[in-house]
Amino acid sequence: MLARVIFKAVGGSRPYPDHGYGQSQWGALAPTQVRLDQLITTKRELDLEALFAEDSTYYGDLFAHVVEWRGDLYLEDGLHRALRAALQQRLVLHARVLVLPD
Repeated sequence: MLARVIFKAVGGSRPYPDHGYGQSQWGALAPTQVRLDQLITTKRELDLEALFAEDSTYYGDLFAHVVEWRGDLYLEDGLHRALRAALQQRLVLHARVLVLPD
């Protein structure tokens, strides 16, 4: 029997080069669906207040931010959204994906 995982891996940093994107540049990227089990996190810890907040989008983007680099998908922002999706037994997350060249 295969073990069920939420994420592809749990990381603690951003291994990709700095992209310099701010909120307005992220906002210009169209959201798409990303499978949770294809994501590598860039944070090891989660603020539980962000996870359980009724309106977790008040201070940020409605969509998670994912960086695609060297064939991997890194969850840069939106860990609380991804975990909320997993708790709701969803397999996908709506995210803005920035593709960085190798």
